[in-house]
Formats: sequence, C-alpha cells, structure tokens
Amino acid sequence: MKKWERVIVETPAGPREAVAPVILSASRATDIPAFHLPWLRERLAAGWLAWQNPFNRQEQIVSLARARAIVFWTKNARPLLDCLEAFSRFRFYVTFTVNDYEAEGLEPGIPPLQDRMATFRELARRLGRQRVVWRFDPLMLVPGLGVPELLDRVARVGEVLHSCTEKLVFSLADIAEYPAVDRRLRRAGIGVQEWTPDQVERLAAGLAGLGRTWGLRVATCAESQDFSSFGIEANRCIDDELMHRAFPEDHELQRFLGFDTRQGNLFEAPPSARPPLKDKGQRRECGCIMSKDIGRYGTCSHGCLYCYANTR
Repeated sequence: MKKWERVIVETPAGPREAVAPVILSASRATDIPAFHLPWLRERLAAGWLAWQNPFNRQEQIVSLARARAIVFWTKNARPLLDCLEAFSRFRFYVTFTVNDYEAEGLEPGIPPLQDRMATFRELARRLGRQRVVWRFDPLMLVPGLGVPELLDRVARVGEVLHSCTEKLVFSLADIAEYPAVDRRLRRAGIGVQEWTPDQVERLAAGLAGLGRTWGLRVATCAESQDFSSFGIEANRCIDDELMHRAFPEDHELQRFLGFDTRQGNLFEAPPSARPPLKDKGQRRECGCIMSKDIGRYGTCSHGCLYCYANTR
C-alpha cells in the first residue's frame, strides 16, 4: 500500500514533520464548503494545516505542497459556488448530498430544497456534470416514510437534477451502529425502522429503474450487500476512475493513480499493475482510494439528526 510522503514544514512553533498527501478529502467529518472555506483558503495559502485525530486527539501536521486534488463533500455548495476560482489550481469535484427530509425535520440547518437544487444545477453548469455527484444519503425509514414514499422523494429530486450529474449514490441508514445517533433521534420523537430484506430489494429495484430512466449510474456507499444483480455499483466516493477521466491533463495526479503518462498520452494499466490505493483507514465496505481527510468532528452547524459526526 502506498503511504504519503513525509516532509518538514515551518510552523510558528518551529519545524514540524508533516504528511504530504496528493488527494484531500474536504470532508467526511464536517461540511467545509458550507462553513469553513475561509479557513481552507487561509491554510492553502499557508501551505499546511493541523488536523486532530478524532479518536486519540493527537495533532497531525499536513503539508499541502504535494496536493493535486480535492474532493468536496457538502449539503450546501452555495459558498463554494461563490469562490470556485480560489481553488482553480487544484483538480476537484463535489459530492453533493441533496435529500428531501424537510417534512421530517431531519436536516434542520440546511437551506430549503429548492435552493439546494438550484445550487446543484448551477454548480454542474460551471463545473460540468461529471464533477458533481448526487447523493441521496442516507435513505431512512421513519413513520409515514416507507419505500414507496422514499422512491417518490428520490424521483422528484432526480427529475430536477438528473441532467446535471452522471451518478446517484445512496446508502441505507443503519442507526443501530451509532447509539448516540439513536438516542438523538428518539429525543426528537423520531423512531427509525430497521430495513428488512424485502424492503431493501424493493428499494434497490426502484432506484435501479430510476437510474435507467434517467441514464444515471446508481451506486451504493459502503454497503455490505451486493446490489450488482440490479445493475447497482459499489461506489468509490474518493474515486480514481472519475479523476482519471476528469483530469487527464494532470500527469502528476495520473501517475499517482497508476496511469502511464508517457509521451503526453494516458494509457490505462491493467488493475493488477497499478498500486493498491484503497483507503485502509475506512470501513471494509468502503471503496474509496486513499486521501487525507482534513475536517474535524463537531464543527458542522447543519444539525442533521442522523449524522454520526454530529457531536451535539
């Protein structure tokens, strides 16, 4: 497995050893595009940042000298839309969650659905549909919201967004894995139902049908179940394939991803000849390639009731 290069950076406290990642994840832990772009721009200008491990609270210094690509994760890309040029020296794409849980109040701090869909469409117009990935995530069963209602919500959002993206990514809420999330939802008076095999099959069939209608790839995020019989892929949210297609001109990034850039052309090496890039720091079911996440838990103000990174 590849490891990030280690370098020395100058900080106000003196020289520090730092990891120097090629790909930044911004971020699984918080919504950097919505709340922390001024901080990110400041740190990019400085050339380094400090990251805190959420489990042992140890600080790690991250050099940005080798960074070539950024993957943004967000539920509100409007602030990013207003300063895209600030990130023009990086290759980046956006994984943009657009759910419809307004009636249930599960995402109290995000903009109205109509505003989010308008932002998504404008972002795709500016970046191209390849670089804006739509997530409807997680899919949750709550009172009054069963499989038919969920599929109807996905369909209504998708009718607006499908021409602006190439892929729909989803996951199934598994609240039992996160006791703190379960307690938070119960305090709010929301009882989440566990998925039954029959419900999962009906949902997968419905989503696959929508994908065929719209001409979208449909993919799961970190699900243990194999949905390939429905034509549903296992996703890589930090995606070497997408970066290979979207940024062929960045030969340094392509070499890191394992593609041949001789004579200015890209040749796809067989997978067995490419370095293993799976991110070992993620769950076994996660397909992401290695990146350095730069976010911090407890710093997102969306207040989503189902979020494991919400420490409130």
